[in-house]
Formats: sequence, structure tokens, C-alpha cells
Amino acid sequence: MTIKDLFYKPLDRAINGVVKADQDDNATVYQELDEYVVTNELETHFRAFFDSYSTDLSDPSIANRVGVWISGFFGSGKSHFLKTLSYILANKAAFDEGGNQKTAVQFFDEEKIRDAMIRADIDKAVSATADVILFNIDSKASSNDDGNPILNVFLRVFNEHQGFSGDHPHVAHMERHLEQKGVYGKFKEAFNKESGIDWVEERDGYQFYQDDVEKALSAALDLSLEAAHKWFEASEETFSVSVENFCQWVKEYLDAQPQGESHRILFLVDEVGQFIGSDTKLMLTLQTITENLGTICKGRAWIVVTSQADMDAILGELSSSKANDFSKIAGRFKTRLSLSSSNTDEVIQKRLLRKTPEAAAELRAVFEKKGDILKNQLTFDRTGPTLKNFDGPESFVNNYPFAPYHFQLVQKVFEEIRKVGATGAHLAYGERSMLDAFQMAAKAIADKPIGALIPMHRFYSAVEGFLDTAVKRTIDQAGDNVTLDAFDGQILRTLFMIRYVDLIKGTLDNLVTLSIEQIDEDKLALRKRIEESVQRLEKESLIIPATVMSFYSSPTKSGTSLARLNRQISPALMRIKN
Repeated sequence: MTIKDLFYKPLDRAINGVVKADQDDNATVYQELDEYVVTNELETHFRAFFDSYSTDLSDPSIANRVGVWISGFFGSGKSHFLKTLSYILANKAAFDEGGNQKTAVQFFDEEKIRDAMIRADIDKAVSATADVILFNIDSKASSNDDGNPILNVFLRVFNEHQGFSGDHPHVAHMERHLEQKGVYGKFKEAFNKESGIDWVEERDGYQFYQDDVEKALSAALDLSLEAAHKWFEASEETFSVSVENFCQWVKEYLDAQPQGESHRILFLVDEVGQFIGSDTKLMLTLQTITENLGTICKGRAWIVVTSQADMDAILGELSSSKANDFSKIAGRFKTRLSLSSSNTDEVIQKRLLRKTPEAAAELRAVFEKKGDILKNQLTFDRTGPTLKNFDGPESFVNNYPFAPYHFQLVQKVFEEIRKVGATGAHLAYGERSMLDAFQMAAKAIADKPIGALIPMHRFYSAVEGFLDTAVKRTIDQAGDNVTLDAFDGQILRTLFMIRYVDLIKGTLDNLVTLSIEQIDEDKLALRKRIEESVQRLEKESLIIPATVMSFYSSPTKSGTSLARLNRQISPALMRIKN
């Protein structure tokens, strides 16, 4: 049995490593719902959200509950959580490969959410109808939004949701007026009759069809051509939008729904914190929109946003004057959900590493025979905190072919590489997920037999595409160096990834453990091979200083222990020349 034969679902199946708000095809929706893992932390967040959302609309406090702030750093799953909320609140349906339909709520049975009270709150939430508008705010922003970008984006997505023009708000306002008068359909028919083209398809070029637009308005509103001309001309010149106007339009839309007072609308906004940055004006606009929607719409319009930092962190990074301004928004986002990455291992284990019953039985037998050997193989020196090892057969089944420490270490590697600026700016918008990184590493050894393990260098490909050119070029050129072999390149990649990580130092003992590729690996032979590799990398000035490995090739002086020497040289091994 090979590695790829172990898993419950195909290892090479397409998994969206980065959840995108606008990706809503059936296959994506079904997979995201089917494979969503509700950890203990997420169950707590579901409880907090639906407890607030289920507040009765007659409760005066509902107007102050309509803002929800979801924070979480890279790999925490905040975008996936937001998108899952959108599926549940809209009770979106998806079809499996056999054509069987399943609603979002049906996915969240007792296997996903164990708390019956939360499931009851979810059922209550979806029993009332709601419009759910999910979007990434940066992708919806336009270069023409300079005046008030936050408000303009909210108006754009609201107009598009109703089927009105997104790029021309005055045109959308005309369409809204026609819709309210009950003559929008008549207008589109008249425009088609005059121009021979479809209004929705050509409305972005309305300037080229002004005569036809005015004739259609005349027919729809029973106006003279002169009156229709003046009305249309004035519509662009006099149109303006304010937060209050926007909220009133939302209220009018809600009031017009068949469900009346029980109908809600939710704006689910991904990466709003990144879009706002430290701009006080943008933050206060978001505050005002949230506040006015709460009061004008009486709790029927909600705003749920995600940010890479929680609100307290944002306030802490600002000057006192800006912090005072920003602190005003805190009261508008009563529900704050902070997602950590503490359960990343559980998510990856259930989505990617779940084993077939036959594979699980075989792995338990392997651990029974070689568990003690494996635990001794995967040991680190004492220069850093203790990293997780296998603690029994179930741990081995759940994590294999990875080791438990991989989840904590790889996540830290990603965070630190981004923090120190070793990556391009675009990483903030399209970072690969931990799930993607683990899938890539597992696929790299898919054809190997049971007993193979994942060495640290296998994770390099997950960040390679986002590295600054200078860093990537240095590592790539090592592969073209005739004095170096493929193993040298693997060690260089491992050293780069742990360069800034405080969990582990680049000592020889640690490099040996991070490079093990087989349960029965000969550690003495591997150690010697790494020593020789490091010497070659020093000679080529890829790591510094050049004398570092001489400590290992000569007897220690004054009884200095090898562990002490490990601590002395570890910073040097971590410094890769850029």
C-alpha cells in the first residue's frame, strides 16, 4: 500500500486552498460545505453569532447587534467561516455528483455541530428569509471610488444584488425608481423596441443610447419627450449619495419584500480591515453605515466583516488621537469573533488526512511495531520549546505521513516569512493556505510505500511562488551550482524556512530530525551527510560564517559540550545569504 492509497478521499483532488467570496459554482459550494470542519473553537463562534442573530426584532437592543467583527491571521479560516455563514443564512443548496440536492443546514447535523442548542438557533435563523450579499471589498472597489470608497462599494453591491447597474449609481437609482413605480419591465421593453438591444447588456454604454433611453422613459412614465429628456439629464447632475440615503434605500427594499418585517439583508464583507488600514475616515464611514442600518432598518440589516487583526490590535497600533476615533466603532460591532489557528491540525486531519478503515488498521500495526523507534527518531535539541511527537497509535493514524509538530511549525514558518517581508506584497491577497501546503507535501511522496515521512523541505513549494525575487533566485541558483547536489538544495530550503522561527534553531541535531524521510532512517549516516552538505553551502557563501562547521569536525576544547556548541552556531545556520 502506497501513501496515496491511505486516504478516505483522493489525495490529488482539487481543494480550494484559498476561499474566495465570488467562487460559487456548485462543485465549490458542495465541497466547502461537505468538508467544513467545525472545531471546538468554531462551535463557540457559531454559538455567539447565532445567539446574537436570533434576537427578536422587537427587542430594542437588536439595532446595536447588527455589526459583527471576525478577526484572524493567516491560516485561521476567517474567510471560510464568513462564507460558511453566508451559505447557512441563505440556506444555499448544492448537488452531489449523483444529482442529489442538499441544503446548507442539512450539512450541519450533529456530526458537524454537536451542540443541539446551536443547531436549533441555526434552524430558527433560516426559518426567516434573508438576502445574503457576500463580497471581497477590495475586488469590488473601483478607481472612481475616491470620494467615499466604503459607501460606494456598499451601494454598488446592493445595486447589483437587485439587478441594477453597479458601475453607474445614478443609472441604478433611475432603475430603482422605475422598479418602485412598477414600470421597470415596461421601460426595458420600450428600450429594446427603440434600440433593438437589451437594456441590461448595454446600460453601461447608456451615453450612446440617450435618445432611446429618453423615449423608453417617456413610454414607461407617461412623460413627454421633453420632460423625459430633462428628467434624465437631471438624474446624473443632481444625483448624490449619503450614508442616510443608502440606508433608506435598504429599508425601502426590505419593506417591499413579501415577508415584510421579518425579512433581513446581510452584507458579509471579506478583508475589510485590510482595505481600511489605518484610515480614520474609512473606519468612521463603516461605523456610520453600521449604526444607521441598525437604527433605520430596525435590526433587519446586518454587516459582518473580516479583518486580519482584531479591533483591540488596530487601536493599539494607532496614535492616541486616532485610537479615540477608531474606538467609537467598537460599540457598533457588538459581536467580535477572534479566530485563532489552534485547531489547524484538526481541520487538516479531517479534510485531507482521514484514512480508510483498512489503512487505519495497517498504520496501527506499523506503530505497534515501530512506535518506539519513531518517537526516538523525531526528537529535537533543548534550544527551543518542546514540539509535539506521536503519543500513540491514534495520533499516528490521524497525522501520518506528517508528524504532529509539522502543524505548529509550518504555520509559524508562514507567519514569520510574511512578517519579516521575505515575500512579495501580493501574498497578503492570495496566500496559500495550510491545507494547500500539506496537500502539496503529501502529493510529493504519494507513490512511496508506508514508512515514508515528510521532511521539512517539502513545504518550501507552498511559499516559493510568493518569495521576493532575490530570495528565490538565491535558492534556485543553488540547484544550478555544479558543486552542490540535490540534497544540498533541500537543506538550504529547510534552513530558509526556519530562519526566523523561534520555535526551533538551525542546529545540526534539529536539521537531522527535520530531514528524516523514513521511519527506519539511519540518523548517524544522515547526520554525516548534513554536515558535509552544510560545509558545501558555506563554501559557496550560501550560509555564513564559513568556519561554523569546524566545531563539528574537531574535538571540543575545555570540555565544551556538543549541546553548547549547537546553541552557539544556531544563529549562523539560520542566516542564509540573500
